[in-house]
Amino acid sequence: MFSPLMVQFAIMLLAALAVGGLVYAIATPYFNGEKKADQRIAKLASEKKERARYSPEQKRRKAVLDVLDELDSRQKEDAKISMRQRLLQAGFSISPAIFYLASATSAVVLGGITYMFVGESVAIYATGAAIFAGGIGMPRWVINFLSARRQRKFVSQLANAIDIIVRGVKTGLPLNDCIGIIAAESPAPLGEEFAKIVEEQRIGVTLAKGIERMYERMPLQEVSFLSIVISIQSAAGGNLAEALQNLSNVLRERKKLEGKVRAFSQEAKSSAAIIGALPILVMGAVYVSKPDYIMILFDERSGNMMLAGSAVWMLMGVLVMRKMINFDY
Repeated sequence: MFSPLMVQFAIMLLAALAVGGLVYAIATPYFNGEKKADQRIAKLASEKKERARYSPEQKRRKAVLDVLDELDSRQKEDAKISMRQRLLQAGFSISPAIFYLASATSAVVLGGITYMFVGESVAIYATGAAIFAGGIGMPRWVINFLSARRQRKFVSQLANAIDIIVRGVKTGLPLNDCIGIIAAESPAPLGEEFAKIVEEQRIGVTLAKGIERMYERMPLQEVSFLSIVISIQSAAGGNLAEALQNLSNVLRERKKLEGKVRAFSQEAKSSAAIIGALPILVMGAVYVSKPDYIMILFDERSGNMMLAGSAVWMLMGVLVMRKMINFDY
């Protein structure tokens, strides 16, 4: 039907149309601006993403996260507390060497008194226990007791001190002047701790660093909250008065929660104290009424072993009850 020449011509025409269509599909965006438009849209999207990444809100959030990570790492590094820090937490300015010397003196005195007043059969055991209690147990118990009492006083005064800072900042006073007022007018231990911050600022220590050092002397969550607020404000800015007002409200709510926990657990604490003291009271009453009946526990070796076993079980029971009635909040 068709001549070979026409078939060849048709094949060449179809091939030319295919090549032309391919060239048109590839080259058209470069000639009509579609490729440039796509490139410009991609560039604008990239610039918008960069602006969003480095916007003031994003910068502030990044600064806050950096401050929190830094404070968390510092607190993990300071997990081990030295004896000097324990003495500072209790309010003592003495060196650890003096504390160890006082502990050794206490051990010798208590051990000597025990050796003179107990029977010969238990003199070695009782004297060893007295030396251990006087040299290690009692001094550290005193340090922990004084430290806990000082921390309770500090926490009870901290919310009012933050309110003073808030009112001073709202009226236009600098933050350093507000801290100076607290240091001069507040009772111990709050005034003493803020006075140390003022003294450190005079020698060039920043306020954020001074509050971090105060956390070493007062290892409380409330002080950690204050340190975080001040550090974030100094690094990222923001409304300091509002942040401190929120912190003051949080501290007062924590104080209310502490009161509720103590009220709910007081019955359990009273029961634990009665149960723990009852064996000792009964033993004392028996010794007063009929000494010969109970002295077998001190004169015989089997009685000594029974006393030692009873003391161990009593200690375990007291520790278990203490763990059950103490709550973290």
